[in-house]
Amino acid sequence: MKKGRFTETQIVSAMKKQESGIAVKDIAREMGISEATFYNWKAKYGGMEVSDVVKMKQMEAEISEYKKIVAELSLENRAMKNLIAKKF
Repeated sequence: MKKGRFTETQIVSAMKKQESGIAVKDIAREMGISEATFYNWKAKYGGMEVSDVVKMKQMEAEISEYKKIVAELSLENRAMKNLIAKKF
């Protein structure tokens, strides 16, 4: 996955600026992003604190590991079933 240019702290601070009344256009110009990027961030990170974002990233990484484990076990299970089916 591509690593973004901005940290979670920077993204959350941009959300806070917008909540305080600064126009999205000005925030986007200051950060060098498009307004669409800002609204995508707002959809994902809106209403969160930095600690919440860090927890969310950790949980996403943990879920990704679990998905890999399930995929590996499913593959092993299918191979075992095929092996048993060939014996009979």
